[in-house]
Amino acid sequence: MSTSSFGALGVPTPLVDVLASGGITTPTPIQASTLPDSLAGRDVLGRGRTGSGKTVAFLLPLLTRLSQSGTRRQSKRPRALILAPTRELATQIEDAMTPLASVLGLTSRTVFGGVGQNPQVTALRKGVDVVVACPGRLEDLMGQGHVSLDAVEVTVIDEADHMADLGFLPQVRRLLDATPSRGQRMLFSATLDAGIGVIARRYLHQPVTHEADSAQSPVAKMDHHVLHVDANDHLPVLVDLTAAPGRTVVFTRTKHRAKKLAKQLNAAGVAAVELHGNLSQGARTRTMEAFHAGTAKTLVATDIAARGIHVDEVALVIHADPPVEHKAYLHRSGRTARAGASGTVVTLMTDDQVRDVRDLTRKAGVKPTTTRVDAKHPMLGRLAPGERSFVEGGIVLAPASDGGRGGSGRGGSGQGSRSARPARGQRTGSSSARGGQGGGSGRGQASGAGRGGSTAGSGRGTQGQARTGGQASGRPARSGPRRASSSGGAAGGRPGGSAASFSQSARPRRGA
Repeated sequence: MSTSSFGALGVPTPLVDVLASGGITTPTPIQASTLPDSLAGRDVLGRGRTGSGKTVAFLLPLLTRLSQSGTRRQSKRPRALILAPTRELATQIEDAMTPLASVLGLTSRTVFGGVGQNPQVTALRKGVDVVVACPGRLEDLMGQGHVSLDAVEVTVIDEADHMADLGFLPQVRRLLDATPSRGQRMLFSATLDAGIGVIARRYLHQPVTHEADSAQSPVAKMDHHVLHVDANDHLPVLVDLTAAPGRTVVFTRTKHRAKKLAKQLNAAGVAAVELHGNLSQGARTRTMEAFHAGTAKTLVATDIAARGIHVDEVALVIHADPPVEHKAYLHRSGRTARAGASGTVVTLMTDDQVRDVRDLTRKAGVKPTTTRVDAKHPMLGRLAPGERSFVEGGIVLAPASDGGRGGSGRGGSGQGSRSARPARGQRTGSSSARGGQGGGSGRGQASGAGRGGSTAGSGRGTQGQARTGGQASGRPARSGPRRASSSGGAAGGRPGGSAASFSQSARPRRGA
């Protein structure tokens, strides 16, 4: 049988058409290997690296089997269950499933903590086909009598190894005990270690195991670099890399560091948002909305984002703080080079981290290119090509250019306008960038001109500033470099904003 198409693997035509409309026509290795068994109803144990397409690999058989089972959805009794370790992953599974489920007339609902339970309870009472849940909230709703798992026909455990890392396995076992033993069960993970083996032996019946790649296999189109920096150059180098066009994910070890770096990047003129465990669910949702929409092009995150954050066209991942474990390095790095795209991974290494980084990359099975750099080193432009641009008062200022270039960078070109929904009490302007010229107006700090060019604009000043109009002269930022690009420099001025202001800049998801 040919495995060159989803249809040849047995996926129903309506689902094949939905995938094709999204540009997905060829199965990935993990999809091609697992679909024949999962569509036949067998229990499956699937291992594939981050970004290998595991979500589609389990959604297709789950939805296909529900559509063909002949049962109906009932109040408080979902027909399928998907367990995920984080709220972000649960939300993105739901987003991927919605167009596939709707074409088959199936419904779904996310269930997780950090938000009010009433909308979840209401949906469960009406009846849904699929519940995508984090273990804690689901177990809580079961205890309150709002949901029962006794009608579940298909159960999926996604990112099982991360579930184990977070200490969720006892809850997972209790939830699986509440599902019918005759139901189909699928377990997907990036690694298959001892903790996963316990779950597989107890709850999967004669599972078929599929491993699409080696346990430490890096993505073929992913370039790994280590930038050896002095401590004083760490932030300027990071600012330069993140000021380039395109989306960037920056990883830190702690929540405090994520918050601090996001503030420093914003102060330096890079629109950055933070993602870590101290944020409320509403703030986490707004953060991801801003990053998805491009309002903020840099996401500064702890390892909470190393799993399940699926954003298209992330061409650069930066380990601002090298992780402790090699598995974390691979999972973090997997935010780029997804679905066949290429990507770059950069680790910033100070003098006291040399031995740790060498051990880390060796265990991860990668051979990075190591370069000693400062904020003016040409390697930065090769790793993150394109003209640097900075924000001021919430306005994206177009970089000055030689008159012909405008906003091209990693993953394609970006021209046009951006606007954000302002936070309460804050008004932000909008800007456009075309051909290296930009104009903007907004309530906030007055926009100015940076080295190498000018940007016309007007704005009503804050904090006692006078009303400003016409063309303002640029003032350098207090922190972070203001390097001119090769074709005319970065638009400067005094950048404003903070991590908090950007995390409020996007419209929340419906129902969050």
